[in-house]
Formats: sequence, C-alpha cells, structure tokens
Amino acid sequence: MTNKQYHHNIIKRAMDYVDNTAGEQPRLDEVANAVDLSPLHFQQVFAGWVGVSPKNFQQYLTLNYAKSLVRNRLTSLDTDQNTNARGTGRLHDLFLSWESMNTEEFVTTGQDLIITWGWFDSPFGEIIFATIPEGVCGMGFTTEFGRNWAIKDMQKRWPEATFIKNENALQAKVDAIINGDRANLQLIGTSFQIKVWEALLNIPTGHVTTYTEIAKFISNPKAVRAVGSAVGLNPISWLIPCHRVLRKSGELGGYHWGLPLKRSLLAWEGIRRDARNTK
Repeated sequence: MTNKQYHHNIIKRAMDYVDNTAGEQPRLDEVANAVDLSPLHFQQVFAGWVGVSPKNFQQYLTLNYAKSLVRNRLTSLDTDQNTNARGTGRLHDLFLSWESMNTEEFVTTGQDLIITWGWFDSPFGEIIFATIPEGVCGMGFTTEFGRNWAIKDMQKRWPEATFIKNENALQAKVDAIINGDRANLQLIGTSFQIKVWEALLNIPTGHVTTYTEIAKFISNPKAVRAVGSAVGLNPISWLIPCHRVLRKSGELGGYHWGLPLKRSLLAWEGIRRDARNTK
C-alpha cells in the first residue's frame, strides 16, 4: 500500500469515528486512538494528506459542513459570470481543457474506441484512469467498491471499446495531472450530459452548487432530475468535480463512487482553500 492510500484509509476511519460520536466533538487523542495511531503520528498523517494539522479537521468531516457550504460558498453558475470560462480553467484549480464527442456510436457503445487504462495512486486512494489519444476519458475510484466494480463500471460505459491496460504508458501523465499540470479531457456523452459536465467545470474549488442551479445554468430549469442523472454519469470524477454538487438543503445527495469519498473530497478541498486564505 502506498503512503497516499494509507493516509486516505486513515481519513476514512477517522470520519467513521467522528460520525459515531454523534456530535460529541472527540478530542484529537481520542480520534487518534480510534485509528490506532499516536496523536503525533495522527497529526503527521493529516499534515501529509492535506498540508495542515488536524486541529480543526473535525468540522470539515461533519455533515453540517456540507450545509455550511450551501449557505456560505454556493456558486450560482450565473451565465454572465461564466461566459469566458470554457477552456480557460478560470474557476478550476487544475489547468483543464476539454473537447466533446457526442457521436451516437461513441456515446452508446464506444465503437472503434481504443482506451488505455490502469490503476494509480491519488490523495483519495486508488483510482482507475483511462485515456484515448485525444485526452482523458475516464477516471474513478476503487476506495469504496473495489477494483472489480470500478473496471466493470468503466467497461459498461463503452462496451464495444477495446481496453488496453498499460500503466507504464500513463504513469507520468497521471502524476503530472495530480500535481496540477494541464489535463486535456475528452467528454464522451450526449449533448445534454456534456452541457451538465461543462457546468461542473465552472465550480470553484472549496465551493459547491446545487442540481437546481445547474439546471438553470443550462437553460433547462425543470430538468433537475435529468441533471442529477447526468451528474451521476460523469465519467471523469474529481477532474470534472461532480462531488461539488449538493441538494438545496445542504444534504450530500448521491455520489457514484460512494458518499464517504464525497465528504472526503469536500473536506480536503475546503481545508486547503481555508489554509490558503489565512496565509
């Protein structure tokens, strides 16, 4: 197991413990004991994972944190504000460019696609990462459901594609993207899905939006349920930040890769944003 995977496993166990204390605000040493670490080691793990100490980390793990994001960091995705956002990464921490592919045979079957893929490390545990020559077409997590589920999920998206596992060919690209270098995304979906995924790319790190706001942004305000389905079918998780979409109430809603991971992603991003703003 790599250090990043080890760190994220500790985060998951800490979240479970904080949840089970039912708002009792356990002390640092209590959480450390629950994950079988000394307080010092526990603090080192958190510093290695997110770049700050765990002193105030509990507030980011609570379900109330998501509700606070809706109150204080809701992105409206106003059309005027985002007119020039496409392709610039203006509101996205990662440098992203993207093109869309919505020809029917690609969307429904993946006919003639050659997809290179592999398993890789990330700050949130192991990921499955997939590319076609034009760019990144797939990314997901094994954290909650395992490798077998993750590869089957990718293959059923494009059942007639040819999948070639080649981690050596992709390792440098994955490392660069995780470290913040430019990534070219290839969005394979229907026109409606691609509109929703492009909206997701305009949500700033450390902020959230709602399914309703996305429906308004794509000029289809009554299509909230359809938006939810398109969000759930996002093929390039994390890079296309579907984890930043919540219900209007502040509840987490769904997440294709598991709700514990969604909370972990939101907490990681929130801490890093707050740490930058206090420097």
